Amino acid sequence: MTTPRARVPARARHRRSRTALATGIPLAVVAAGVLGYSTLYGGQQQASAATAPAWATAAADGFASVHALGQNGTYGGRDGQTVTVRTQADLEKYATASEPYVIVVAGTITMSPVGKEIKVQSDKTIVGSGTSGHIVGGGFFLGQGVHNVILRNMTIRDAYQGVWNDKEHDYDAVQMDGAHHVWIDHNDLRHMADGLIDSRKDTTYLTVSWNKLSQENKAFGIGWTENTTADITIHHNWIRETEQRNPSTDNVAHAHLYNNYLEDEPGTTITSSYGNYARGATNMLLENSWFQGMNNPVIRDTTATLRQRGNVFSGTSGRNESGGSGAAWDPKTYYAYTADPAANVPSLVKSGAGPRSSIGTTAGVSTLAAAATTLTVAKDGTGQYKTVQAAVNAVPANNASRVVIAVKPGTYRETVKIPANKPHVTLQGTGASRKDTLIVYNNASGTQKPDGSGTYGTGGSATVAVEADDFQARNLTVANDFDEAAHQDIAQQAVALRTASDKVFLDSVIVEGDQDTLLLDTASKDRLGRVYMTNSYVVGNVDFVFGRATAVIDRSVITLKKRWNGTSAGYVTAPSTAANRRGILIANSTVTGDVSDRSFYLGRPWHAGGDATLDPQTTVRNTNLSAAIRTAPWTDMSGFSWKDDRFAEYKNTGAGAGSASGDRPQLTDAQAADQEVADWLAGWTPTAS
Repeated sequence: MTTPRARVPARARHRRSRTALATGIPLAVVAAGVLGYSTLYGGQQQASAATAPAWATAAADGFASVHALGQNGTYGGRDGQTVTVRTQADLEKYATASEPYVIVVAGTITMSPVGKEIKVQSDKTIVGSGTSGHIVGGGFFLGQGVHNVILRNMTIRDAYQGVWNDKEHDYDAVQMDGAHHVWIDHNDLRHMADGLIDSRKDTTYLTVSWNKLSQENKAFGIGWTENTTADITIHHNWIRETEQRNPSTDNVAHAHLYNNYLEDEPGTTITSSYGNYARGATNMLLENSWFQGMNNPVIRDTTATLRQRGNVFSGTSGRNESGGSGAAWDPKTYYAYTADPAANVPSLVKSGAGPRSSIGTTAGVSTLAAAATTLTVAKDGTGQYKTVQAAVNAVPANNASRVVIAVKPGTYRETVKIPANKPHVTLQGTGASRKDTLIVYNNASGTQKPDGSGTYGTGGSATVAVEADDFQARNLTVANDFDEAAHQDIAQQAVALRTASDKVFLDSVIVEGDQDTLLLDTASKDRLGRVYMTNSYVVGNVDFVFGRATAVIDRSVITLKKRWNGTSAGYVTAPSTAANRRGILIANSTVTGDVSDRSFYLGRPWHAGGDATLDPQTTVRNTNLSAAIRTAPWTDMSGFSWKDDRFAEYKNTGAGAGSASGDRPQLTDAQAADQEVADWLAGWTPTAS
């Protein structure tokens, strides 16, 4: 855009949905005890007369393997049927059933309402299919007496509600109240509303192994009991970008923590307050773990017993404690194990923790990944390509199937274009955090092209430009870091991400800039272009979500940013919607930022090129608005009145919300029923690939 235009906690409020965003249907139901599979996931299951695959019959190690309380170890649903699910309804159906099941999660399941915790019953294995099994905005609950449950190889993420130390919401990835014989293994747990794992109320015979826990205030809390009866094993977990409860272990009779990697990563806004904590009457053995940069790496109450051996502390500071009067105990009295040398822990855990596409018979799922071509990008030369664009160039023209470009952590200073003849491309950051993989450049609208042919213009300034249909981006950051202060002499619009295609799925990404950050466009005025962004962050200040696409920003955080000179003034959206099309929908999200109160508009109508036939639309619904939003949140643009176009709200909350008035139109319930997420997507169900 050529007219002037005006950042990251929170997430979704409770979502009312007339039509659920399903991610598929069960592929088949088969007898796991009778059939094995030569192929699982990729359109069908092919059975052979053999035993069940290793991932369906695997049993836990550690305390979860102990014969006690009438349960001989933890083996989940191996005696039941195997089902493959892609919807919340099917996952809930099988997880809450009384019969044993092996439940394969073969896609992204977005929980509704936000914070939903499925009440898993006994004798269940819930396992992600390769790396595609995602549970978004909710998790699992194991109640009193529930036993013999395995949760493996999944990503459970993004129930965050915008408050770092959240006292209001209890949206955990896994919560257990009085359960026993549970194995939580090879999962990626991150960015929830209260904690990642809560083991409460005498939950015992629990093993937590090979998980990534990150982007959270409270990683792993154990206790909420006056009893000291629980036995718990915690090993080979990577705990990073967390502040507390790493874990906090209260009143545990035998707590065996070994070979864990706790990392306080420099350069992030998250700082550890402590690492491993023995509380109450806990008797903890802590061995061969690595603590990197942690504040107060090991602490204990005076009532607790904590013995250390073989641990490594690198760049740590503060309390590092051991001692206590409790009786010494040996885990090998209860189960067999071999601790890896502490020196090997960082590389071992960083490479082995989290969901795996194929991790063998003892550590996870085999033969589970969907068929897709994967191209790897790494700056250090350990991938097939050193730049993202080089990998895009290698995608065959008019490719008929999915190509995943797996981008290793690092900063990639380049521009990237996915042309229209290369559909079905996924850009996938492979780091533990979406901040680990950054694609960034600094072109602006007024920047001169190197060949002297003129300036880039707004659309041409994009760091990443997507012109191909069925594009996906996941777990990475796209930014434009153009320096407005240093270049006040040229046009300031500087796009981070531009889409001009249909069926664009942006999942768990950060898109960051100043003016015109996110351009959601179509290939032409008469072409449909649908975009679905979820569990993501958009940062900017002037018209930073704009364009003519039919676009949904769902369960995400829109962060308002000050201008280059420190002032607060701006506009969130600038839709240029064609008549009879849907424009921009912001739903179940949070609008916030460190800016002045009542300084930002929710939007204004962009009649691109003065086109009076356009009918710009923005709807903001079920979203938490900070006090930064003006009491009259819509304004005119370039001679066009917002009142002649389509701007409305519905059931927003927060200090920036307001009641209906002539300056603040609100949808009726009947109107809102026609402006749901599914109405915008018009028959398209975004599914992770």
